[in-house]
Amino acid sequence: MGGPVQKESGLNNFYANVHNFFASLDITLPNALFAIGAAVASYILMHGALILFRRRLGRLSEERQHRTIAQVLSKTLARTGTLAIVATAILIGLSVLDLPEPWDARLGHLWFLTLGLQLAMFLHRAVKIGSRRYFLSHGRKPGGVDQQVTVAHTVVIWLLQTTVWVVFMLAMLSNLGINVTTFVASLGIGGVAIALAVQNILGDLFASMSIAVDKPFEVGDSISVDKFSGTVEHVGLKTTRVRAVGGEQVIISNAELLRNTVYNYRRMTTRRIQFTLRASPSTPRELAARVPELLGEIIGKHEKVRFDRAHLKTLDQNWIEYEIVYTMLDADYGLYMDTQQAINLDAMQMFEDLGISTAPRPQHLLIQDPDQRDVRGADQAAANEDSPEGGRPRYLKH
Repeated sequence: MGGPVQKESGLNNFYANVHNFFASLDITLPNALFAIGAAVASYILMHGALILFRRRLGRLSEERQHRTIAQVLSKTLARTGTLAIVATAILIGLSVLDLPEPWDARLGHLWFLTLGLQLAMFLHRAVKIGSRRYFLSHGRKPGGVDQQVTVAHTVVIWLLQTTVWVVFMLAMLSNLGINVTTFVASLGIGGVAIALAVQNILGDLFASMSIAVDKPFEVGDSISVDKFSGTVEHVGLKTTRVRAVGGEQVIISNAELLRNTVYNYRRMTTRRIQFTLRASPSTPRELAARVPELLGEIIGKHEKVRFDRAHLKTLDQNWIEYEIVYTMLDADYGLYMDTQQAINLDAMQMFEDLGISTAPRPQHLLIQDPDQRDVRGADQAAANEDSPEGGRPRYLKH
């Protein structure tokens, strides 16, 4: 018999405590029922609006113009949990009540916590989806996804998501009345100290992410930077490995790499060639005038070559110099060298057929004995007069 009596007594005490609690808050039964109704209505409206909004985003995602934004928003709103909607509905119901202090302030803190937490979850999801789409679109290659882009994506998403939650925690502490100024200042000082200690590592890390996003070169590209040239074999978080033309592997930090001018030869579509040919200045004017036209015919007969110009550029006592410019329509270096070799051989044959010499004009060096009459006397001077060469100057032919 004691069990039911004790249970009934406990229920009575519970009801009494609840009644006293609501009485202390000056909440009457009609007010409580109105708050419950407002909470239920708010839940129904928010849940229905979320469903309609998701359907609208689903239709927009089928349109090419709004596909990307609609897909990102749809996947972000998927993080809206039922618990968040229920908590917001309850807070709306409590807000219609005229609560005394300190419950009114506590309700404000709950509002900040609920909305801030949901916003942080939205940003967390949006950062992950947006960065993933961006890096995948910039890192796609025939064999799949670039490993360097995957690593950079992981680092970037971790930094951004950590920033989101740190800002949320600081804002939450500030809303609760905790002074976070000193804490933020200490974080700033600590961050500066850490940044100074690992500035080289951070510089290489951010340079790696810059390479992954901007893509000045990729694995397999032939590049020239500073004093060496080679083929990129690997781009890591700190260094890039390049196989030099001599066969050795050159390892250079990413930050140092981006501080220099990088020439990417793989992305060449054409190659502009400028070279000179020389002939003897004794060449007759009529033959010299024919050379540019003949050079144009020689160059124009080659495939994947566009002849630009040929001119007699320089005329001096030693040479007449022709400047020739043409464009290779294929960037392959081997093809360029084969073509240039063929042009040079044909030019040699052309000069030979025209009888044009490519040797420089002969030069004569005049060597004359100094006047030694004052030193050796008249007898020596007379001996010079009687010598086969006499006192005449001697010529050396070059």
